[in-house]
Amino acid sequence: MGNLTNKVAAVFAAAGDIAGAVAGALKAHGAIVYSATRTDADAMNEMEIDTFLKNVVAEHGRLDVVFNGIGTTYEEMGGRPPTTVATLAQFMAPMQKICGSQFLTSRVAARYMIETGSQGTILLLTAALSRSKLPNLAGITAASAAVEGMTRVMAAEWGGHGIKVTCICPGALAETRRINGWIQGAAKEYNIPIEQLIAQYQAFDILKGNPTLKQVGETAAFLASDAGAAFNSHIVDVDGGKLNIL
Repeated sequence: MGNLTNKVAAVFAAAGDIAGAVAGALKAHGAIVYSATRTDADAMNEMEIDTFLKNVVAEHGRLDVVFNGIGTTYEEMGGRPPTTVATLAQFMAPMQKICGSQFLTSRVAARYMIETGSQGTILLLTAALSRSKLPNLAGITAASAAVEGMTRVMAAEWGGHGIKVTCICPGALAETRRINGWIQGAAKEYNIPIEQLIAQYQAFDILKGNPTLKQVGETAAFLASDAGAAFNSHIVDVDGGKLNIL
């Protein structure tokens, strides 16, 4: 379709499955894509983020699309301890990594978009935990809700410069390494068969069959295009519909 022809995009945490799918879709639709793994630019380090985006702008004079696909592993959260047991460090770990990283990449990108008059699109990433009720996940649930709230604030702040800010919520994609790690970690911690955990999650599907990484990437490309301009400040679910998600 080529609806992003000559748009300049930067994708952070590009070694991840979701960010990789988004980078691939943006490129397939005509965008010039700069993919940053942690080796290129640590998405938790504002100086490295700034240097990476400065180089992108120096080469093209603009910045049209930014996506940050950072996530957290089961081990990084310390598993799923009950809220009465979890330490403050365990609670804050997802907040710092997920919400903190989205804050940094978004605001640095916005500065360059404002400076160059790019009127671009900033795409954030959240998890449906923000609108569900699952025990022993206080930290990542709070972090996911924080990202969604931050999306609305940033959209309101930067809309006057023609910058869109939208958040993608792909749900738990079974084909990703991170979700597989979560499932295996929970199964081991609680001695529950993996098949049972998968079945419990799929029981809430409105449409049978999980969305694919390709569909997530295509959704991101649409939101970054002129056709997706109506989506601004929104949380866009890419999950086929879930009965247990508000």
